[in-house]
Amino acid sequence: MEQLDQAKVVSVLNRLLEAELAGVVRYTHYSFLVFGFGRIPIVSWLRDQASESLLHAQQVGEWITTLGDYPSLAIGPLLDSHQTDIAAMLRESLETELRALALYRELLSLVEGKSVALEEFARQMIHAEELHAADVDKMLRKPGAVGTASPKPA
Repeated sequence: MEQLDQAKVVSVLNRLLEAELAGVVRYTHYSFLVFGFGRIPIVSWLRDQASESLLHAQQVGEWITTLGDYPSLAIGPLLDSHQTDIAAMLRESLETELRALALYRELLSLVEGKSVALEEFARQMIHAEELHAADVDKMLRKPGAVGTASPKPA
C-alpha cells in the first residue's frame, strides 16, 4: 500500500470535525425554532440529526488522534437565515450536508488504496450522508412530487 499523506488527511479530517460540530449546533438551534402542529416529530428528527452529527464528530476526532495529531477546536460555518420556516431550515441543512459529503469524498480520495480502515470509514460516512441528503431532499418536495427538490449531489 502507498503511504498516506498524513498532513492532507488530517486537514480534511479537521474540516470534517468542524463541519460535524457545526451540525450539532445548527440542528439543536433549529429544534428550538419549530412551531405548530407538526412540532413534536420535527423537533425529534432535528435532535436526532444533532446526535448523529455529534457521533460523527467523535468518530472523526478519534481518527485524528489515531493518526497522532491534534483535533481542531473550531466549529465550521453556521448558516442561519434567521427564518423559522422549516423549508428554509431544511434547505440550509441540505446545503451543509452536501458540503460535508464533498469533504468525505475528498477524504476517500486521499486514503483509497492507502488505509483500508480509513477507506472503509470514509465509505460508511459517504453512505450515511448520501442517505441523509436524500431524506432532506424528499422532505423538501411537495406531497406527491417525484422529482428531486435540488440538484443531484456532486
